[in-house]
Amino acid sequence: MTGFINVNKAEGMSSAREVAIIKRLTGESCGHMGTLDPMASGVLPIAIGNATRLFDYFLTKRKSYRATFRFGMDTDTLDTTGAVLSTGGLVPTLKDIENILPHFVGEISQVPPKYSAKSVGGRRGYDLAREGKDFELAAKNVNIYAIFCVEKVGEDSFVFDIDCGAGTYIRSLARDIGAALGTHAVMSALVRTRSGPFEIDDAIQTRELNAQNIADYVIPTQSLLNMESLTPSAAECKKLFNGLSIGCERADGIYKIFNSDGAFYGLAEVKNGVLKVRTKLC
Repeated sequence: MTGFINVNKAEGMSSAREVAIIKRLTGESCGHMGTLDPMASGVLPIAIGNATRLFDYFLTKRKSYRATFRFGMDTDTLDTTGAVLSTGGLVPTLKDIENILPHFVGEISQVPPKYSAKSVGGRRGYDLAREGKDFELAAKNVNIYAIFCVEKVGEDSFVFDIDCGAGTYIRSLARDIGAALGTHAVMSALVRTRSGPFEIDDAIQTRELNAQNIADYVIPTQSLLNMESLTPSAAECKKLFNGLSIGCERADGIYKIFNSDGAFYGLAEVKNGVLKVRTKLC
């Protein structure tokens, strides 16, 4: 069994736990394409079998979130699961927030949360933070394609829709928006609504899956790859699938490659008129 399951991760469940459920049901090696914190829910693409070889391809795709930020509050984790550092700070108006948001669109510099999987001297940031160690994480550039404040919910909380590039920390975005408004802000809820081609409307919770129906929810790998296809002859396939290269007149780039009988095989690359298999996926 090879392909993807578009999981709607449950709030309170770890991403690793969701992967373990799919692994048990399929009996195949599995991996998720971009973790979600336990407090978050939403789209968690899980690759099955050889589809895990596409980790880098899917990890770099655009993502969309619906997040709730609570203003006037600060915690050590930048969300409401952490230890409270301060409360009672300024709560901005909706207009104040809308005026500041254009400054957060485009390529911006962002410092990851200390409670994150970022590595410092070979150790995870969250491990060092839990031990009370003093350390700093380097800022990195991330892309925010769009951000909108949807509505105010409660006395101090606002809902945001965010479309961003890979590697963006929504908790850090809450912190930085709060700072730009002269206050603190933390993330109190998060739903990932899209990850590359995976949409939340098509996602399934693992509690609804079992050994009898899981095959119905496996998405074929080739249907998710946005690239042109190649179908060499039987003789050419024999060479390619044994590690050899052949001549090819197609433009340089990555292609989906199919057997001469139409079965999907994987990815191949054309470079300077030469075709070679790059990744076997089925």
